[in-house]
Amino acid sequence: DWDDIPPSSALEEISEEEAVKIIAKPILPFQSSTLRDYVDHSETLTKLVHLGIFDLSQVEKRQKAGQLLLTLDFEKDIRKILLFLKDVGVEDNQLGSFLTKNPYILGEDLEALETRVAYLKSKKFGKAEIAQMVSRAPYLLLFSVERLDNRLGFFKNELGLSVTKTKDLVIRLPRLLTGKLEPVKENIQVCQIELGFQRNEIQHIVFKTPKILTSSKKTLRKTFDYLHNVMGIPHDLLTRFPQVFNSKLLRIRERHLFLKFLGRAQYDPAQPSYISLQQLVSLPDEVFCTELAKASMQDFEKFLKTL
Repeated sequence: DWDDIPPSSALEEISEEEAVKIIAKPILPFQSSTLRDYVDHSETLTKLVHLGIFDLSQVEKRQKAGQLLLTLDFEKDIRKILLFLKDVGVEDNQLGSFLTKNPYILGEDLEALETRVAYLKSKKFGKAEIAQMVSRAPYLLLFSVERLDNRLGFFKNELGLSVTKTKDLVIRLPRLLTGKLEPVKENIQVCQIELGFQRNEIQHIVFKTPKILTSSKKTLRKTFDYLHNVMGIPHDLLTRFPQVFNSKLLRIRERHLFLKFLGRAQYDPAQPSYISLQQLVSLPDEVFCTELAKASMQDFEKFLKTL
């Protein structure tokens, strides 16, 4: 599963002194496995819960997040981070889900966070773009400037993209800056070596549909195999309409077989009855039937039962 990974600094072991602080007061039910039991004893948690910021049951699942929260002071540590996030552009109504996903940011050094935002600004990311990236990839600001810089460099070099296109790519899929790089490298290799796309075709595909870098290799292979080997669609057409790789194979298959049954499966742009791949996958069933298949929904439903 292609998940964001919090950088290791956020998960450092806490020191013994800090651990003692957590369980120093005898009234703390420290045997408890749920943060909810601590709310009455921790002003910080009380405030976070009252602000509607947390889904405690989710935060508990995050390694050491509970311990971290119990060592923080709302006024001294947390308020400034909340104001910083607001300033960066995380909306009030997004704050809860943001901090539930990334409670570790509350323990980060404010100056370090500001430096990371300044770095993104220096790379000509606009304020609205930074807000969008941080909201959609909550771990982004836990990464050091060096690491962010390496990431941007990796996508620029690996894909041979211009600075502007690299920026555009990570604005649209900011998880590329926080997820693991191995699966991305593997997907690029699969496209090149197994599926036989040229480097410039891969650039185009990735730029149009960044999600292809993080999709499962198995799905990628299966979808390509069906489109190319069963439907006979050449590489250049797949490059023009890479959105098909984000579609469910079942949908592609059902629609293709229906068109084939009707004698309308024509994907060559030079032919008069040409059907574009984009229309094939993106139109709702009703429109697909009336406009492309020239048939009724009932015909289509009846046909699907025969599959």
